[in-house]
Amino acid sequence: MSKASIAQNRFGLGARPDHDPPTDPAAWLKTQMRTYRPQPEPIRAVMDRDGIVDAYVALQTAQRNARMAPSMESAEAMQPLSPEAGANAVRAANVAIRQQYEAQVAARISVAVASDAPFIERLVHFWANHFAVSVDKQTVLGWAGMLEFEAVRPHVLGRFEDMLIAVEQHPAMLRFLDQTQSTGPESRRAKRAAASGQQRGLNENLAREIMELHTLGVRTGYSQADVTEFARALTGWTLVAADSQAASVAPGAFRFLEAQHEPGERTIMGKVYTKGGIEQGKAILIDLARHPDTAHHIATKLARHFAGDNPPASLVTRLETVWHDSDGDLSQVYAALIDAPEGWTEDPVKFRTPWEWLIAIFRAQGEAAVGKGDTAQVARRLSVMFDQLGQPIWRPGSPAGYDDISASWAGADALMRRVEMAQRLASRASSENDPRLLAKHLFGPTLSANTLQSILRAAEPRQSMALLMVAPEMMRR
Repeated sequence: MSKASIAQNRFGLGARPDHDPPTDPAAWLKTQMRTYRPQPEPIRAVMDRDGIVDAYVALQTAQRNARMAPSMESAEAMQPLSPEAGANAVRAANVAIRQQYEAQVAARISVAVASDAPFIERLVHFWANHFAVSVDKQTVLGWAGMLEFEAVRPHVLGRFEDMLIAVEQHPAMLRFLDQTQSTGPESRRAKRAAASGQQRGLNENLAREIMELHTLGVRTGYSQADVTEFARALTGWTLVAADSQAASVAPGAFRFLEAQHEPGERTIMGKVYTKGGIEQGKAILIDLARHPDTAHHIATKLARHFAGDNPPASLVTRLETVWHDSDGDLSQVYAALIDAPEGWTEDPVKFRTPWEWLIAIFRAQGEAAVGKGDTAQVARRLSVMFDQLGQPIWRPGSPAGYDDISASWAGADALMRRVEMAQRLASRASSENDPRLLAKHLFGPTLSANTLQSILRAAEPRQSMALLMVAPEMMRR
């Protein structure tokens, strides 16, 4: 691979026919830190918190009415609600939430395809997967894209601790890891509940995943007791009720509920946190963000993403050092990554995930390749495409996110699905894109003689385009 191709494909999201290869690849990557836009128009257009809250309120109401339907009468008409009407109302509410998700997926794709700062967009996707939530949990479906748009994108070039706090206070994360109901055993709310014969307990999910996945890494220097203590510190981190009528707070927003918080000081990994309330959890998060194990954990993930499945120890050490010296200033860490020779090896070091592969194809064919027609239909079609390739957007099924190693994506069945997808995409490709010229422009001197010969010998242009889509140059970065 040439340095220009590495910059466009390994660091970026794929070359575009309307862009010339960068003459100074490293400088091009660094310039993107100044040109990146946190909230471009496609994303602003779908950032609809009120609409998401309204959809969930409608779902809760419909579910409640459906459960009550056999014995409930309408206050106005005094007619029993039929089970069919209740089921239809639940279905309609679920459709509205699903449409929010699909619109967010379409916005994410649109920005990735059109972006002039593809390196930073790749980093947004990296962090969204690092702080993974999964929409197979219904209460997360309408919020998953908002986590990326509201908590990751604005902080991708800032300090890690700021992104960390924003993520852990976001509705998507609090819902996904069941934090909203976590109650301190000695809190006022727990005592009131006990007096009325109810139980409210501690939930350790958020605390555990922050330590295992978001900061320190699995099997580092913390114990189960530290997880429990951290969970106690995070009690009271919850959300404003969706049906709240309070004028001073927005339904669905983060709030700290003192009555739910476990009182007292906390000791975590040998350090005592005497301050209570919301500041207790924040202080622990900041210390975790600055911990050496966090620097090593994330430096390793970044090195793996950009320099191969078995990242060079020298690169991990370099990124760790910059992280430590800058207190987790991500822009400085990225600059060190760009400057490191380990990221510029000529051989491809990564097999593209389905997300990376499709985005690279869309960028290569131009924005029209995303599809035309009704916005909702386009959004649904795009969402289905990623489902078929085995990487549905924001649905890894686990807080660990999607794997970032080639073995997870290069199986025979997965490759066959890409071939079938390439054939369908090629049949809809614009006739203005000559596959032979496009291949030379996209990959330049990186284009192998074998790939070029395959494209030239194809029976028709559509077959040439399909072959380009599944060429090694398009599959790897």
